[in-house]
Amino acid sequence: MLADIWERCNTIEECYEFMLAYAAQGLPSDEGSQSGGQIREYLHRAVKAMSGLAESCATAVKQERLEPAERYQAFFAVLDRDARDSLAAIELVLAQPTISSQLIDNLNASIHLRALLTDLFLLSEVVKTQRTPAKPVDFRG
Repeated sequence: MLADIWERCNTIEECYEFMLAYAAQGLPSDEGSQSGGQIREYLHRAVKAMSGLAESCATAVKQERLEPAERYQAFFAVLDRDARDSLAAIELVLAQPTISSQLIDNLNASIHLRALLTDLFLLSEVVKTQRTPAKPVDFRG
């Protein structure tokens, strides 16, 4: 289950990186260019990864018996709120007949998306530590 969370985080981060590159191109529309054809695909994958993210995390905490569970649950409430807010912004962009670089630049600047990305960076680090147990420190020298 931790692998699912890891995959979702990577998908969302990859979308954001692609959006940064897309925004820098100065395209008036998503029609007629290779990256224009890809932007909707990246956004759709991100929507799928964000949908149910907090619930997936909660399930993983139970399955992995991570403690203290209440601390994880409190964070997942924040994650859920940030994911839902980001979803609303992305779905608004996807509903547009054309997606310009400027529109994506504005999406990149959205405080909602930035909050979610920060949540994911934190979550990725937590998942990494759960996947790779810390090595014991030998204090004997």
